[in-house]
Amino acid sequence: MEHKQKLIVLIGPTAVGKTKLSIELAKQFNGEIISGDSMQIYRGMDIGTAKVTSEEMEGIPHHLIDIKEPDEGFSTAEFQDLVRRKIEDISSRGKLPMIVGGTGLYIQSVIYDYHFTEAPSDPVFRSLLEKEAEDQGYDFLHEKLKNADPESASKIHPNNIRRVIRALEITHCTGKTAAALQENQSPELLYDTAVIGLTMNREQLYSRINLRVDLMIQQGLLGEVKYFYDNGLRDCQSIQAIGYKELYDYFEDRISLDQAVENLKQNSRRYAKRQLTWFRNKMEVEWFDMSGSEGTEKKFAEISNFIEGKLKIKANT
Repeated sequence: MEHKQKLIVLIGPTAVGKTKLSIELAKQFNGEIISGDSMQIYRGMDIGTAKVTSEEMEGIPHHLIDIKEPDEGFSTAEFQDLVRRKIEDISSRGKLPMIVGGTGLYIQSVIYDYHFTEAPSDPVFRSLLEKEAEDQGYDFLHEKLKNADPESASKIHPNNIRRVIRALEITHCTGKTAAALQENQSPELLYDTAVIGLTMNREQLYSRINLRVDLMIQQGLLGEVKYFYDNGLRDCQSIQAIGYKELYDYFEDRISLDQAVENLKQNSRRYAKRQLTWFRNKMEVEWFDMSGSEGTEKKFAEISNFIEGKLKIKANT
């Protein structure tokens, strides 16, 4: 039987407590953490993305944080490639790789083996699309994708023209969207994976999200976002992050600061809800409810036991 590398994946909505738990688990299982967050890759976007601080890391190596400038794009395909190489590297040093984060599509792209390349291609159709992109611009083609395959369009940045064209080509050749094709596949897990999901009752989670936003404002989120605004950062992937776009509205005098903060809280709560729905529908997850303040040690022991059983490994004692 083929030997698969062992991997821990820790997912869950924003503000559920992934960072702290992941560091405890990394200490317990001799792990190194790979960020599974689409926005913590950007330098300078620290407060708004709740980026782990060097103190919080407690000496545990973290990867894929601060690897891009805020004006650069980043795609699922790039994430997939980088993370798979990191898993290889961490495993080769006798450590246990752990992906921790809330960007479901990114994480799914790494751990499952989907074969979109098996969808038929049409070189003539593709070259017509390439010509259209040249003549009419990338946004024109992205609009086309929105009409043909809204789900793919929501996941692919307009500037990632290669993937926009491929998604249109799949629909053209098969009459099905990329998502529909994906559903018909039985994707294989590429790694010996323990996928742990953290959840919490809605009231408690939303209260934690609101509190986190207030704390971000106290820590200087306004100044962090104003720096990007003053430096002319517009219309790029990074500024679409929750916590940045809301404050841009305030800087442009469209809304008051109070309203911007309220929008930020509301958008964060909605995002958490979408994250939970996505994880429940798209991935095989072992869920652990982190509601209530009591029994944290007990919960940690449960999660450790699950990892030991699933991956057939022993925790450090």
